Amino acid sequence: MKLYVGNLGPEADGESLNALFSMFGTVEVAYVITDKKTGDSQGYGFVVMSSDTEGRAAIAALHGKEVGESKVIVDEAKGKGKKK
Repeated sequence: MKLYVGNLGPEADGESLNALFSMFGTVEVAYVITDKKTGDSQGYGFVVMSSDTEGRAAIAALHGKEVGESKVIVDEAKGKGKKK
């Protein structure tokens, strides 16, 4: 299941997303979208969990919770397919 993770702080990166979401199951891919010119975080990213059950558990546990200094948005990704 591919998850959208929004409202991330500037310190967030793929490694920190992987660590956070691995508490709920196997993370296949975790990445933060960055500005192509500056390399700075755009404040959102994606995590691919190995199953829908794990993805739903992560959504239930993390959506609206404070991670760092931000309340993150976690939801099923919409759009270009379910997996990267």
